[in-house]
Amino acid sequence: MLEKKTIAAYGSDFHEIDSGYAWWRLVLTLILGTVACVGNWSVVVLLPTLQVEFDTVRGGASLPYTCTMLGFAFGGVLMGRLADRVGIVVPVLVGALLLCIGYITAALTGNIWQFAACSLIIGFGSAAGFSPLISDLSHWFNKHRGLAVAFAASGSYLSGAVWPLVIEHFLTSQGWRATHVGIGIFVPLVMVPIGLLLRRRLQTVTYAKAEALTEAARNQLGLSANALQAVLVVAGFACCMAMSMPQVHIVAYCGDLGYGVAIGTQIIALMLGLGVVSRLASGAVADRIGAGPMLILGSSMQAAALLLYLFFNSQSSLYVISGLFGLFQGGIVPMYAVIIRKYLPPREAGIRISLVLMATVLGMACGGLAAGYIFDATGSYRLAFLHGFLWNCVNLALVTWLILWPWLRRRQQAVAV
Repeated sequence: MLEKKTIAAYGSDFHEIDSGYAWWRLVLTLILGTVACVGNWSVVVLLPTLQVEFDTVRGGASLPYTCTMLGFAFGGVLMGRLADRVGIVVPVLVGALLLCIGYITAALTGNIWQFAACSLIIGFGSAAGFSPLISDLSHWFNKHRGLAVAFAASGSYLSGAVWPLVIEHFLTSQGWRATHVGIGIFVPLVMVPIGLLLRRRLQTVTYAKAEALTEAARNQLGLSANALQAVLVVAGFACCMAMSMPQVHIVAYCGDLGYGVAIGTQIIALMLGLGVVSRLASGAVADRIGAGPMLILGSSMQAAALLLYLFFNSQSSLYVISGLFGLFQGGIVPMYAVIIRKYLPPREAGIRISLVLMATVLGMACGGLAAGYIFDATGSYRLAFLHGFLWNCVNLALVTWLILWPWLRRRQQAVAV
């Protein structure tokens, strides 16, 4: 049974929090995220094809991915702010329109720069399927918020487990241009009706009452709202600089090793499918031990997996290591959203969660591009994996300090007394 102070905080909306409707909303959110986040993964599967189609180097072929991530990052912030003001429906409808436009126009491009410009639009549209959905769903749960946020964030990874296999099939049989037209038609047909089902909103007074809970937690933490935001932004950027190397380049890496694009596609699908398992498991664990300790655990295990890539590159070992990587790192990003909802103003959840997730996406974009240019300079991905590991160490240091800071602060105050 929830504590009386929690019941009082949510007032008349209490019976909607953690309710059957909230779980139904969670299912719709997961479907939306899976469909909308296609933009994050279609360009990964297409990377070797783009390199040949537009006669460019690996770094140049990575440019559309970077543009997709930039659109995804900044689009997430704008749509998160829009969700704070008018609810989740409008961002979903805007995202569906942009994905339709982006994919169909991408099919008509004649060079890598035109394709990259279309990728920016695609990324902006896909943003509707991530941070705005996470912030919206977080308001409908209290006791199971960690698990709910993990479900919402899993749409991106479930998209990565499903879409690469679908795209690779049609890429082989229909070509990449026809495949892009098909995606541009299919996505809005799914997103629009599901988005309209999310019109229901909590009462405004709920956010005001929940503000007292977050303010008390923030005072106990001993950091201002903006200071905590800054730490999470830098930590999010660092963890995804590390995370991007296997996710963005594993298909091309498998091609370079002679295993083929199809094997690379299977490996990334495995990685991201297990990432879904990791996200859901981490959400459940976070509801018990807290999001902070779960974040430290996930960052530590991701670092270990990155080191394994340095020493093993056989086909079987890549399946195993990539599966472990998916299991280890999948739960990291959702924990930032859970921490924000615990410590920062709930009526600003959309913009604040989006800012941190923007940093994670920028980390993915910069990390993917950096790995491509490191490969071009060295002819190997070995230094790229090491580069990712070092960024992971930065993330681990920051999140460890953040979790230990309240304890250190209390100890200093006790000594002073």
